Amino acid sequence: MKKVSGREGYDSRKVNRGTGYYVDGNTVRRVEEVPQRKKKQVSAAAQKNRARNMQMSRGYVMFLAVMCVAVLFACVHFLKLKSELTEQKSQLTSEELKYSQLKAENDAYYSETISSVDLDAIRKKAIEELGMKFPTEDQIKHYTPGGSSYVRQYQDVPKE
Repeated sequence: MKKVSGREGYDSRKVNRGTGYYVDGNTVRRVEEVPQRKKKQVSAAAQKNRARNMQMSRGYVMFLAVMCVAVLFACVHFLKLKSELTEQKSQLTSEELKYSQLKAENDAYYSETISSVDLDAIRKKAIEELGMKFPTEDQIKHYTPGGSSYVRQYQDVPKE
């Protein structure tokens, strides 16, 4: 038997069981009509039961109405919360913008202040006008802190 390329395991020729001849491809030798189904006669009681089952009772209608109102309330509440969240996000964005502007201004003032201080002029004034001197080696005391990263001095350092 001949195999069609690209369809392994598919044989295009079929044997018609009744007559014994081959049908090659999709050709049809005989057209048979599909038999019509006859509608069954249904009893009057069955028809009455079906009609009654198709109708909705008052309780079911009330249940559906209550559920529709509950779903509507939940949707409205969700939309309200969503709008509040959007408003809060926009307020947060505006506050972050204000913060970044204030930080930039603060950094500019700090840089201006630091650049305006002349440390050489301060040292010169301290030495010449106030009579201050640099410390000598015997005046310097070295101290290693215990476990803390900084030292707090609560009293005077004892003289040795």
